[in-house]
Order: sequence, then structure tokens, then C-alpha cells
Amino acid sequence: MASGDLRAELECSVCLNIYTDPANLRCGHNFCRVCIDHVLDTQEGSGGYSCPECREKFPDRPALHRNITLRNIAETFLSPQPDRDESGVFCTYCVDSPVPAVRSCLLCEVSLCDKHLRVHKKSPEHVLCDPTLSMESRKCSVHKKILEYYCTEDETCICKFCVTGDHKGHKMEMPEEASKKKKETLRNVLQKLLTKREKTEERVQSLQEHRRKVEEEAAGDTERVTALFRDLRRRLEDLEKRALRDISGRAERISIYIRDLEIKKEELSRKLRHIEELCNVTDPLTVLQESDTGDLCDTEDGDNEDRERHEELLHDGGGLDVAGVLHTGLSDIITEVNVYFYIQGAADILLDGNTAHNYLHISDDRKTVFRSNMFIFTETPERFRCLQVMSSRSFSSGRHYWEVDVGGSHEWRVGMCYPSIERRGIDSGIGCSNKSWGLVRSNYEYYLLHNSNRIYLPTNLSSNRVRIYLDYEAGRISFYDLCDPIRHLHTFTTTFTEPLHAGIYVAKGCIKI
Repeated sequence: MASGDLRAELECSVCLNIYTDPANLRCGHNFCRVCIDHVLDTQEGSGGYSCPECREKFPDRPALHRNITLRNIAETFLSPQPDRDESGVFCTYCVDSPVPAVRSCLLCEVSLCDKHLRVHKKSPEHVLCDPTLSMESRKCSVHKKILEYYCTEDETCICKFCVTGDHKGHKMEMPEEASKKKKETLRNVLQKLLTKREKTEERVQSLQEHRRKVEEEAAGDTERVTALFRDLRRRLEDLEKRALRDISGRAERISIYIRDLEIKKEELSRKLRHIEELCNVTDPLTVLQESDTGDLCDTEDGDNEDRERHEELLHDGGGLDVAGVLHTGLSDIITEVNVYFYIQGAADILLDGNTAHNYLHISDDRKTVFRSNMFIFTETPERFRCLQVMSSRSFSSGRHYWEVDVGGSHEWRVGMCYPSIERRGIDSGIGCSNKSWGLVRSNYEYYLLHNSNRIYLPTNLSSNRVRIYLDYEAGRISFYDLCDPIRHLHTFTTTFTEPLHAGIYVAKGCIKI
């Protein structure tokens, strides 16, 4: 096939360039992975997907399958190919016009075209090789003779005089045989590199798919957060107005009551003048016939009410009332936040005494485990032979967390494990196999442990409380130091195959959930 025809077969119909990481659809057509991903992204929300080449319809987003063979062909096509005409090596004997050389003779130190190669001597001492301008590199730097052997001890090419000289007694191989062995080694290395690259590509694909899901989730979260803060701003503005109204309302209430008291004072002054006038009247009948003397003599009218209101205004809480308004309003806002983003409380973890080691004592509320020197339980198949216990509750879905106080012990492990974890032997400890994950304190060192692989913490814990967070569907177990602010220690990522139980190992003292 001509180069132009081959190039046409290797062009992506979307970008019109040579395939980069080609992938195919179920219909058999190939595209650059980035190109077809972009096309499928643009088709989202249109009710279906289709091939850009043949227009075959797919009800769901089609899975992409990497075409490794096509990728290798494309890479080979794009790699620079040696061009004999452009090698720059020409026949030594064609002096009239330069003719590209097809071989070089290391003995004669000449390059030959096809015509002069046919008449060149074919005796064994004439060593022919690919056209080269650097014939010196194919000769011994000491003896200026052709390199005919390979010293396996010194890993270098040597001439026949080196065999009896500096390399005397060394194991020798012919260059062809040594080159064959080295190529075999390189092929093994190449296979490992290809496998490693395939795994890297799979990780890239996995992360690209995860990124797409995260972007989809982010769009929904962005809308929710925008709506939440819009509502929060409205609520905070309403709360601010209410608090300011209460602040200004205190002085206004006092002013209103002062006006009421001023009116009452004027009324009392009127009564005083009227009574004084009656007291100065000399005619008894005039005094006795006064019709409103009962009202004038009633001095207790509204006095209790005025006194209570006076005391109330004098002892008005002021700032306390405002604080109450703010506290109530902010509590309502926090409730609203929890409606938008549900915050789940800590899981209720209870320790399973049937799994506890014989020298571990479980408290009555099943929240605390003590290291004891007394034999506590009887032997059962479920019981750990190491100083360990796990929870009765298991988790097979959802997001959960639990917290533990490790301040009562200097030798402990906390984490999560499968119910199939070994109950005796070196694999039974938390973090010692692929069935458990843990945070460990041992010999004043802190490290994360899984499948006996340690990840040391750069600094010790800053508090005595640890939070273990599980996201079962995402395959994550995270550990946090509950200092201020909370510090993330490490996250294990895997695919869970069994339910998970909380687990505690305590060699000294006590651990409390």
C-alpha cells in the first residue's frame, strides 16, 4: 500500500489527523479517544448517541474499546524511518556523481553502491555493514582493528588482539550471539514497559471517566449551592432587619411609655388642683355635692401596672434579647443548610464481646474496651487470639463515620475489617492483611497499615481523638485527627468485596468509642 493510501486509512474522521490513542465503537469505526469523547459529550441530553461515521444509533452512551493494534500501526507510521537516499553516505568510487551507498567495508574503509559492491572482494576479512560515516567506532580504539568479539565480563566489544591482551581469559561471544541475547533482554523490558503503559492508560481512562462523573455531580452541586446561598443571603438580610428593629424598638417603647406617663402626670396635676380648690371651699354643701370625688380619691388606679411596666423597661435585657433573636435566626439557617446538605451523625458502634480476646474487657454500654490481666471469656471460633475486638454492626453501603478516644492507651490500632479476617496468626491483626485497614500507634510511632504495608505519619497526632470515615460505594476509608482544625491523615482506596466492621486493638490501657 502506498504511503498516501496508508495515511488515509490512519486518519481520524473527526480531527483529520493520524489516530492518537484510537478507540472504536460497537459499529467498528475508529476515532481518537479524545475526539470521540468530545462528540459523545456534545450528544448528551439529545435523547441518544450516534457514530459520527455511519450514524448508527445507540440508546445509551457506548463504551469505548481501545484499539491497540491500530495504535501501534499509527505510531510506527509516524516514527521517523531511515531513508537510504538521505543517509548522507555515498559510494566512495562514484566520483562523477554521488550515488547512495548500500554497504560499507570496515577493512577497506570505503562505502559501496550496488555496482561496486558486486565487484568488491568477498574474502572473510572484508567486513561489510550498513552504510556509515563513522567507521572508527567499529574498530578497536587501541589496536585500530575491526571489533570481532564481545567480552561478557567487561561488557564491551573487542578486536582479536584484545582477546590475548587485556581481556585474556575472559569469556567471549560473537557479536551476533551477544546482540541476540541483549535483544531478548530488551524485549522482556519492552514487554514490561508495554504492560506498565497499558496500566497507566487504564488509570488515565478511569480518571477521565471519574472526572466526567465529578463534573456532572459538580453541575448539580453548583446549582444547589447557588440556591442555598441566595436563600441564606435573603434570610440573613431578614434577620438583620429584625435585630435592628428590636434594637431601635427598645428606645421607642420607652419613649411611648414616657408619653403615657406624662399624660398621667398631667391628669394627676389636674386632680391635685381640683382637690386643693375643694379644700379651700368654705361652703360644706358645695364640697359634699361634688360628684367625682370618688375618682379623685382613687390613687391606686393603674399603679401596679405602671410599676411592673417601669421595672420591665428598666431591666430590659437589651443585648441579651438581640442575642436571642440572632441565635434563633441562625439556628434556623443552620437547619436550612442541613436540609440542603444532609449531615449524617456518627454511626452507633457497639463492640461484639464474642470476638474479643480473652484478656479484653468490654464495658456494659459496649463502647469501651479495657486491657485486663484476668481471663474474661471462654474460647470460641469467633474470638481473636490477638488483643483485638470488632463491632457487632457491619456496613455494606452508604457513607458512615465513627470516632474513638485513644488517649487511654499508648499501644493501639483502630480501623475497619472484613468479617472473614483471620482470628489467629499474623494476618489477624488490623492492617496485617488485605482484609483490614488501620491507624497504628506502636513504640511512639504513628503509621497507617494495610496488607502489612506501612505509611508513616510525618507528625504525631495532635489530639486524642480519631475519626474513621467510610464511603462504601466509592471504596474509601479515611482517617482524621480531630484537632482544631481537623487534619486529614490518609485515605485508602479500593473496591470492597465484603461488609465492613469497626475494629480495635489495645495492648495497654483502654480505648473508648
